[in-house]
Amino acid sequence: MSTASPRVSILLPVYQAEATLGACLESIARQTERDFECIIVDDGSRDASLSISKPDARFRLLAEPHRGLVATLNRGLSECRAPVVARMDADDLMHRDRLRLQLAALEQDAALCGVGSHVRIFPRADLSDGRRAYERWLNHLDSAEALARDAFIECPIAHPTLAIRTAALRRFGYRDMPWPEDYDLVLRLLAAGERLSVVPQRLLHWRDAPSRLSRVDPRYHLDAFTACRASFLAASFLSQRGDYVLWGYGDTGKALRRALLQHDKHPCVIVELHPGRLGQRIHGAPVIAPEELPQLRGTPIVVSVAGEIARAQIRAALHAMCFAELTDYIVCA
Repeated sequence: MSTASPRVSILLPVYQAEATLGACLESIARQTERDFECIIVDDGSRDASLSISKPDARFRLLAEPHRGLVATLNRGLSECRAPVVARMDADDLMHRDRLRLQLAALEQDAALCGVGSHVRIFPRADLSDGRRAYERWLNHLDSAEALARDAFIECPIAHPTLAIRTAALRRFGYRDMPWPEDYDLVLRLLAAGERLSVVPQRLLHWRDAPSRLSRVDPRYHLDAFTACRASFLAASFLSQRGDYVLWGYGDTGKALRRALLQHDKHPCVIVELHPGRLGQRIHGAPVIAPEELPQLRGTPIVVSVAGEIARAQIRAALHAMCFAELTDYIVCA
């Protein structure tokens, strides 16, 4: 192996991936950016993953006992020699220009800690409406500002698209938490003031398989995402107050309220459009119309609604009332 450091290290965890790993490695080998190393970390696979042929000497395999994704990622990270780490998953495919374009974005803006990209989820035939909506939402993010603004709606970077400066990734590392390790990393980076953005091109074919970890591991269930949001909201946007205004009391708002109660954060007022709820009290909090919000200026507002159209309408209403996003209010799902 050359002692010279490559421009980018690809961090590729593998577990039971014999059916997809070969195509994944081929997509990496045909990158237009040739100066890379690929650190393949096998997490104790019991199938034929270890026997898949490596395309060339730039690919290095580490065979580890089964310890789970977070330990596997941190083990692979310790072997990365380049100044940038690009994440990849064994069932996905890279666009041939992915590494070149992401490295260019990081080189052009020294203030960026990392970048993701847009995605194409496949196969398309049985793709659910929810996955299509998530793809559409993810692919509308086109700047660091948009990413920071929407970070509490969903994870704004698809993890296998992340290219991040190695020093930052080593400083933060991956944590074993009761919620997704990728969302946890992104929110920690943003909370620390790091700047993240996206290359607004579809640079990853993202496989939607029934066996994917995000479908079978409870840490990726909806309530785990909600718990993650609540933990970071309590420690950041709501850190100076025990009370807040909650706009929205559908299923989404109810779930976030319950999660925030675990951090002793209670809504003092609930904003609702439903005429039957106005003037009522929910868990002791009065229900008011949006027009009454200026009287509560200074109290943090948490918007928690499902649906892109509803979020856009609420943002427009708050903007018209001269509330500033990320300062006076934050939009969540």
